[in-house]
Amino acid sequence: MDYSQIRPDLNDVNMALWMTREHGVATIPISVFYQTLIPGQRLVRLCFAKREETLREAAKKLCGI
Repeated sequence: MDYSQIRPDLNDVNMALWMTREHGVATIPISVFYQTLIPGQRLVRLCFAKREETLREAAKKLCGI
């Protein structure tokens, strides 16, 4: 998920923490998948291997940000 329009001031690790603490949606920092960071990249990963109701609840929360 590109979060550059939501919190461009945060790196991906801090964005993942913010999303969990402030909105109850856990995300995965994309930087954990790279050896070399890409400057200015503002991406976090979402896991879709969840129950349908969990995904619907997360979608509602994401739409509210």
